[in-house]
Amino acid sequence: MQGKGLINFFVILISIACLYSLSFTFVTHKVERDAVAYAKGDPVKERAYLDSMATVDVYNLGFAKFSYQYCKERELALGLDLKGGMNVTMEISLKELISNLADNPKDEHFKKALDNAEARSKDSQKDFVSLFGEEFKKLNPTGRLATFFANKDNAVNNITSNSSDGDILAFLQKESGSAIDRSFNILRTRIDKFGVTSPNIQRQQGTNRILIELPGVSDEDRVRKLLQGSAKLEFWETYDNSEIFPLLENINRTLASTLKTDTKSNTSTADTAVKDTATGGRLASLGGNKAAGSDSTKKDSSTVALEQARNQNPLFAVLSPNVGQGAQGQQMLGQGPVIGYVLQKDTARVNAYFNSAEIKAIIPGNVKLLWSVKPVSKETKMFQLFAVKPTGLNAGPVLTGNVIADARADVDQRTNNPQVEMVMNSEGAREWRKISAAAAATNPKKAIAIVLDNTVYSAPTVQDEIPNGVSSITGNFTFEDTQDLANVLKAGRLPAPAKIVEEAIVGPTLGQAAIDAGINSSVIGLVVVLIFMIFYYNRAGLVANIAVIFNVFFIMGILASLGAVLTLPGIAGIVLTMGTAVDANVLIYERIREEYALGKGVRQAISDGYKHAMPSILDSQITTFLVGLILYIFGTGPILGFATTLLIGIITSLFTAIFITRIIFEWMIKKDMKITVSYPWSDHTMKNADFGFIKNRKKFYAISIALTIISLISVFTKGFSLGVDFSGGRTYTVKYEKAVNLEEVREHVDGTFGVTSEVKTFGGDNQLRVTTPYLIDQTDDAADKQVLDKLNEGLSKVQNNPFQIVSSQKVGPTIANDIKISAIYSVIFSIIVIALYILIRFRKWQYSVSAAISLAHDAIILLGIFSLFDGILPFSLDLDQHFIAAVLTVLAYSINDTVVVFDRIREYLREHRAKNEPLSHVVNTAINKTLSRTIITSLTVIFVLAVLFVFGGEVIRGFSFAILIGIIFGTYSSIFLAAPIFADLQGDGKTSTKEIPSAEKGNLKPAKA
Repeated sequence: MQGKGLINFFVILISIACLYSLSFTFVTHKVERDAVAYAKGDPVKERAYLDSMATVDVYNLGFAKFSYQYCKERELALGLDLKGGMNVTMEISLKELISNLADNPKDEHFKKALDNAEARSKDSQKDFVSLFGEEFKKLNPTGRLATFFANKDNAVNNITSNSSDGDILAFLQKESGSAIDRSFNILRTRIDKFGVTSPNIQRQQGTNRILIELPGVSDEDRVRKLLQGSAKLEFWETYDNSEIFPLLENINRTLASTLKTDTKSNTSTADTAVKDTATGGRLASLGGNKAAGSDSTKKDSSTVALEQARNQNPLFAVLSPNVGQGAQGQQMLGQGPVIGYVLQKDTARVNAYFNSAEIKAIIPGNVKLLWSVKPVSKETKMFQLFAVKPTGLNAGPVLTGNVIADARADVDQRTNNPQVEMVMNSEGAREWRKISAAAAATNPKKAIAIVLDNTVYSAPTVQDEIPNGVSSITGNFTFEDTQDLANVLKAGRLPAPAKIVEEAIVGPTLGQAAIDAGINSSVIGLVVVLIFMIFYYNRAGLVANIAVIFNVFFIMGILASLGAVLTLPGIAGIVLTMGTAVDANVLIYERIREEYALGKGVRQAISDGYKHAMPSILDSQITTFLVGLILYIFGTGPILGFATTLLIGIITSLFTAIFITRIIFEWMIKKDMKITVSYPWSDHTMKNADFGFIKNRKKFYAISIALTIISLISVFTKGFSLGVDFSGGRTYTVKYEKAVNLEEVREHVDGTFGVTSEVKTFGGDNQLRVTTPYLIDQTDDAADKQVLDKLNEGLSKVQNNPFQIVSSQKVGPTIANDIKISAIYSVIFSIIVIALYILIRFRKWQYSVSAAISLAHDAIILLGIFSLFDGILPFSLDLDQHFIAAVLTVLAYSINDTVVVFDRIREYLREHRAKNEPLSHVVNTAINKTLSRTIITSLTVIFVLAVLFVFGGEVIRGFSFAILIGIIFGTYSSIFLAAPIFADLQGDGKTSTKEIPSAEKGNLKPAKA
């Protein structure tokens, strides 16, 4: 084996890297177990403990130390379906954005074009701006868009009355993209304030939607308000640090006095801070309403000293004043609007201090305290505190964001540093001139704070009067900083409201059940594969098992290193990978057995077995990888997790099967250990297979045609039960204390809603899934509440049987249509891509067409089964994203089997067509020779899928059932359809009349090394 040393090096290196990546998860779990033990069931205390550990070094490798927060950011995170939480899709209202850019015209054609574009967007794949342009032309063929958009505010973007419709639409496209980026940044900042562990926020490219995942949240109403609130941009006058420092000293003294009094009654200020944090405070809390939790550890000497310092200077123990050194080295107050610095973990304590009744009475009404939007540096996690001055009759900001005409990232021509250029409209320019003149005239010069959602994004000091409303904002900016700030400034003039169009809520109870189901199925699936491989392949099976264990270890390590989120379908992907990881080993072992049969020695048989199996291994795994890639591109949410796991699993399976097993075999040969790839009974299993697949192909064609027709009839007559992500609407998982009558619940729910809803058993006889189209076109909070109230009313009519709603999901009609179209495209695209790969790889269209027909056959029959048996089988057969993932997985494994047969056909054709042997003979022999491999790999996958189906939990039962049935039919089509169709398409005139020679009469042998 060439390069053995290099391979050994890579195995060791990857193993160390995976262990390192996973070690952060082990460390965080230990800290969190300690937090649970300390809190004794009190979630506030548990959170306080973890907050206090945020910057504490909990992982010491000798050469490096890592804090809990650092480890937490690198752990293998759990998805919503495992941890519980909330998943929402926000849609940015481009309709309102376009109307605002045109100064909200009253023109009926303009308004009608916007309404029509919004209606069409529900069923069209075109972007909103293009739809608006088309609708406007339909309604007003002679009209010009420049009539509406050529205004003073848009002049800075070179929009004039002479601009063409194409120029206007390009401008709108640019502003739409900017609005989505702006909303993304605003939402990301709001989520950071909410304090969710491992949140995920991402743009859905090519759309005006943003996907947000918030694991562990329990206050859904608060999340909805937080995400859907309008952005409020304001400009505030600021106080200089020297003006506020005496107030901070007074607050510190008052807190010390209060703490002394509280100590006598055994009530610590830390406890007060924690309790106040739980209910929110006057300031926007950063990093998750985090409390310091100083009472969370044993009181050693350092802890006692810390508590004494905090008792004497409670505020300054957590807030560092803005001080510096004078010319003579003396300490003096710093100038500027920053009044102090606070570590992220201590912001909640400061919030609680300022929010207490004693301190509220001290802070004057003309002082407002605000946090910076982000820390001074990522390393220190230190946030700035500002004091702003309410002014005017309304005691508010000096200006609001609606005066901004434009803002853009720029570069200072003198210093070449990034800056932001801000342009105000005429009204704003007049006011800005007065404000800037007053601020520049003071000594020291005053800063103006740019505030969005009560958070300071920047507080530049005004150097001179600004007469024309055009300002340059400079500072210690990166180019990305200036882009973000420019987007923030635009938020005032161009509000683009974001609304929730899709929502899923998973309760922690259901999440824990999913974790249990996932662990059970993983362990049992692994054990089944290990036992079967040893049972069938003897010592070689043990080698394959070592490779499987390495494979699972590598998958988990890579997932952790990539920062991927582990979902329940992701666990299903790992379990499936365990079943398919042996596929390459089976191909190799079957080849080794053939080499043994030719009388070769151990070393030569192993070497040739690996060599001859390699083309089949690569072809089968590449086709599977291509399908996984398509699933990754088109999938969202949990399905993305499945695709990620599948792709990683294919790569690691190849590595472990080809290299790790080979290394072990080389070691065994060196140690002169006996290598066996079968038992006496399994050595002859299907060895002499001589079935007439080609001779009887027409019978199998007839069976497949009949099944296809039955499936298509059911699909077009009975149809499907569509999941909520395909149909739109709202779905709820409801758990009663006792068993319930399904028909009784359905009757109550339908009567309350006034529309027909779907009520199905989901798991046990006390758990149901209710899906309703009631108010399907309304996605606002009021509609959500109305539907939930109606549902509770209907469910409560079941007497003496308390219930709880453990999860919910909402999908708007636009989202549902997009998901359906995406699903159809993904299946069709997969078949086309596979057919193209087969065409390129095998260089004959007959291979490609027969593979495509076989795949279409598998997909249609699987659809037919889900249509025929829906409502008959005791579990959900909804068509949803999970089902599409299952279909694509089936296609991947079906083509995997087919390609192995095709590879053998190609090999035999190369060796034996010169002998003028019938093609039918060659194809039939190839099927028989690969039959053992096809059956064994299918059995390992079927065993694992059976485990998933039984133990994987209700959430993925339909998913595992779809793959289980699909694999069975995929195996059938690989043997009975794909290769025979190829023979017919190739055609040599001998397949229908000649008797098929036996594969074991010495007419055909595998190629020699």
